[in-house]
Formats: sequence, C-alpha cells, structure tokens
Amino acid sequence: MNLHIRPAHLDDIPTLFHIRTSVVENHQSWEELATLGVTPETIAQMLQTTCRAWIAEIDGQPIGFSFANAADCMVFGMFVLLEFEGRGAGRALMQQAEDWLWSTGTTEIYLYTGNNPDLRAYGFYRHLGWQPGEVQSDRQIKFVKRKPD
Repeated sequence: MNLHIRPAHLDDIPTLFHIRTSVVENHQSWEELATLGVTPETIAQMLQTTCRAWIAEIDGQPIGFSFANAADCMVFGMFVLLEFEGRGAGRALMQQAEDWLWSTGTTEIYLYTGNNPDLRAYGFYRHLGWQPGEVQSDRQIKFVKRKPD
C-alpha cells in the first residue's frame, strides 16, 4: 500500500463530491448537499479563499479527503471510502488539516459531527485528541482541539 496525501485543486472537485456521496456513515446525496449550500461552485469559491483540501490516494486512486476553513478555524469535513478505512488515511488527512490550521496562527480548532458515541467518527476524533463540546441545535456535537504546547 502506497498512501500519498496531496493538496486538492479545483479540478479535483468532482472527486471530492464522489467520495463525499459514497460514504456510508453520515451519507449525503448531491441533492442533500446542495440544500445545505454545498455545490461544486461553492466549493470552488471556498478553495480560492480561506479553505484548503487534501486528497488521500492509495496507488494513485483517490480514497479520501479532508477540508479545512481557516476563517472559521474548523475542519469542514473528512471522509474516507469505506473499503479503505483503517489504513491510516483518515489520521493522515486530519493531521494535514490540523497542521495547516495551526500554521494560520489559531490556537483552537473545531469540527462538527453526529452526537452519538457509537458512530465511528465520534470515536475516531476522540482517539485523535479532540474533545466533545456543545451539542448544537441540529443535534450535532462540536468537537474542539487546542494547539499542543
């Protein structure tokens, strides 16, 4: 297995959407994402302003991505295709997003995920040192991480 993390570019937007709409846990369709304002056009705009994304590839095949927003000090999303989970891609993608956010000068970052400790994502973020915080009105939970000293 040859895992490689690289920056995402505008021409990777279809790949980001393919991965995002292919996951099992926290699945959302193109239509559901669009109702939330997440479209190829909005992602393109975000990538040209205060956001960055990274793609994990195994032997040249895109298998996951992370997406971070410096203006909001948050990890906007991190997804790995089910058949490639457990191979270190998620950890590497989160590390890339965290390192970039820390490089912007922030000392506290956050993300949102489902508020159910049985979800894989919930345990994954806890394992990486994220702390659960406030439950939001949409029942998601805000996870927080402080920059290590």
